[in-house]
Amino acid sequence: MAMDVVDFEIFGTEMQYVEVELDPGEAAVGEAGAMMYMQDGIQMDTVFGDGSQQGGLFGKLLGAGKRLLTGESLFTTVFHNEGDGKRRVAFAAPYPGKIVPVHLAEVGGTLICQKDSFLCAAKGVSLGIAFQKKLGVGLFGGEGFIMQKLEGDGWAFVHAGGTLLERTLQPGELLRVDTGCVVAFQPTVDFDIQFVGKVKSALFGGEGLFFATLSGPGKVWLQSLPLSRLANRIILSAPVAGGQSRGEGSLLGGMALGGLLGGDDE
Repeated sequence: MAMDVVDFEIFGTEMQYVEVELDPGEAAVGEAGAMMYMQDGIQMDTVFGDGSQQGGLFGKLLGAGKRLLTGESLFTTVFHNEGDGKRRVAFAAPYPGKIVPVHLAEVGGTLICQKDSFLCAAKGVSLGIAFQKKLGVGLFGGEGFIMQKLEGDGWAFVHAGGTLLERTLQPGELLRVDTGCVVAFQPTVDFDIQFVGKVKSALFGGEGLFFATLSGPGKVWLQSLPLSRLANRIILSAPVAGGQSRGEGSLLGGMALGGLLGGDDE
């Protein structure tokens, strides 16, 4: 399927959004719930899978099933420009970080990315799944076992939490990474899982029992704040989960008036 050629602009610093400009007849596909706003003249349709399947009902069910395996919604939303002139639609990042524009034709036509990092793409980009075939990845990979595969020759946009690192690995160059910090990589990069190697480090280091290894050649994108890490810190800090509410900047500390009124110190 031919890719739509879209123009775009990214706004913001910590909480970004991408504004995609569509010519008449062009379309963009977005993750369910990612749309921020759209101009008049753009029509929104919810479809099975990614909207790129051409095999009738069976093809649509197959595309939706692939998304279900990655833990995503069965549906994506397609935004068509039905107007006479250029129209814009914007997609917002789900949490603090950076939006990464990737022109798939410039990375070989395929990008492997974490299952929750896809934000939006030009219509025609295919969203599939990439199974990591190695036994170690399957048993211990966590976030990295089942990943999304973006295919095509147009623009795709993925989200990285926190600060983004882009790095091109040379042939044989090895990088050890926390499994959740991997955002995306080219399929030429070898992805594996390794045990940390030391029992004391595994039990008390706080970094987990396993880490990912990325071996070149190819380009990789890493994030400093995985969604799983952010969610864990929020849960651990929540009073309902046993966390402590601290009145920063208050002489009363945990006995601040807001905490007493809110019932934190019952």
